[in-house]
Amino acid sequence: MPRGIAKDHDEKRAALRKGAAAYFATHGYDRASMTGAARDCGVSKALIYHYYDSKEALLFDILDTHLSELVDVVDDAKSEGLPGLIRAILAAYEDADAEHKLQLDALATLPPEMQTPLITLQRRLVAIMSDAVTSERPDLPPDRLRAVTMTVFGILNWFYMWHRPGKGLSRAAYADLAAEFVRGGIAAA
Repeated sequence: MPRGIAKDHDEKRAALRKGAAAYFATHGYDRASMTGAARDCGVSKALIYHYYDSKEALLFDILDTHLSELVDVVDDAKSEGLPGLIRAILAAYEDADAEHKLQLDALATLPPEMQTPLITLQRRLVAIMSDAVTSERPDLPPDRLRAVTMTVFGILNWFYMWHRPGKGLSRAAYADLAAEFVRGGIAAA
């Protein structure tokens, strides 16, 4: 008879995703192992393999969860215009630095069939941001619209690299600064 799913299955899976994301981001996905991920998560290798049959499956789940949650946040914030969108993205990134780093560094290591749904989620994020930029400047030609949209993501996506909590601007203050900066740049573009 097959084993039932434990009551805390989702919580354990979420903890494994979070712990493995931190481990992969710190050590580099290509150099990281499932044994190391299990050790950093404080679980046995057998337990991590109970939830994930491969390192790729674990990375996919980390990125799929991260991007799906980000799309949900962005969908909810799109009615607040560009400043609200920027604030929502930076807030969503707050506890997801490792996941974000993996998105930037490791997504391309997955097989194409695993990359496709993740890239679809990324494109959804870009489309929502592009719509927000268009609301600010409906006259931008497509090539400039794409460049401006990706510049906004550049401003937001690398925040985790230099920001240190408790030093300098808070995320919320930076979000306001970034929104002002972006709006000024869009007006001048």
